[in-house]
Order: sequence, then structure tokens, then C-alpha cells
Amino acid sequence: MKIKVCGLRNPGNIEAIAELKPDYMGFICYDKSPRYVSETLAQALRNVPDGVTKTAVFVNESKEKIGQHIANFGFNSIQLHGDESPDFCTYFRDKVEVIKAFGIDDSFDFTKLDDYTNSVDLFLFDTKTVGYGGSGKAFNWDVINKYTLNKPFFLSGGISLDNLEQIKQIKHPAFYGVDLNSKFEIEPGLKDVQKLEQAFKILRS
Repeated sequence: MKIKVCGLRNPGNIEAIAELKPDYMGFICYDKSPRYVSETLAQALRNVPDGVTKTAVFVNESKEKIGQHIANFGFNSIQLHGDESPDFCTYFRDKVEVIKAFGIDDSFDFTKLDDYTNSVDLFLFDTKTVGYGGSGKAFNWDVINKYTLNKPFFLSGGISLDNLEQIKQIKHPAFYGVDLNSKFEIEPGLKDVQKLEQAFKILRS
């Protein structure tokens, strides 16, 4: 199971989390988020180890700005969390890994993902909210049994130390990894290293 830690922005915290060797580290490039990462962190991002996939998270951003961030920060992956079309996603496929996020609730129609199958590398299933993620709430994970595509997916939304054992019981063949964020924070953008260390031990045991 891959582990993604998302919503990082403090240089020292980034360095400490990198030592835990997550598979992915996510940086919010959406200025309405409390976890928005400013451009002053370019050097801190460059110091993330090569083995970690650096992921930039965008919401309905322009192709130009996304391209600039990929070039300026050396991102390996982008996570598109807004209303981006399959064609928009395809545009970046030859540049970086593309993750398309969707907000999930009990009535979510998984057939809407069919058009994205050849446009993205991974899906991310988060809790449906008025905003774009970061709610700290989990959706009903039984719903993902309705997902029948082979495209791998990350699970996000309300994941905490209290439900990691439950997550380890998910046997969906396309289940790729978990996205850890708000339940592992001291404050928005600042992760609790000890809690994450515990989480890594549970998930990798």
C-alpha cells in the first residue's frame, strides 16, 4: 500500500516527514486552502528525496500555471481536485503522473470515471464536501465496491489512527494507497511526526 502525506508547507516539517519515507508528498497549490504552499518553499521542495513522488494539488487552475509549477518546483505528479475535463488531464500525461480526485458520497455515479480512464494515471476518492477536500471526514468506504475499473486509486478523507486497521481490510483490487492529511496535523499544514510514524508502522506491518 502506497502512503501519501498531503498538505505540507513547513520546511523543517517537510524534512522530518521525508525521513519517514512516504511514497508521495502532496503540496497544496490552491490559494483558498489553509494548507496553501507559498513559492518561497522552492528550495525545501527540491530537498525532498528522489524516491518520494512530489505531488502538486490544484483546483481548476490554468494549464499555464500548472506547467510553471512543474518546471519551477520539480513536481513529479499533479493532483487535480476541481472540475478538470479528461482532455485537460490528458494534456499533462506526458509531463507528469496525473491523479484526478473525486468527491464521493453514497449516491456517487462511478460511470462518470469511464471517460477519464485513458486520461489519468490514478484516481483519488475523497469525501464529497462543499469545498475541495480537507474536511477531515470519511465517506462510507463500502461505496468503492461499486468501482469496477482497473485504474488504481488512492483513498482519502478522514483517515486517522483510529481507522487504519479498517483500511487494511479493504481488498479492492485497484486499491493503491492512502492519503493522510488533516487527522495527522498539529495545525493546518503542520504534520504531527509522531502520529505519522505510528501510522506508517501500522500500514506497513
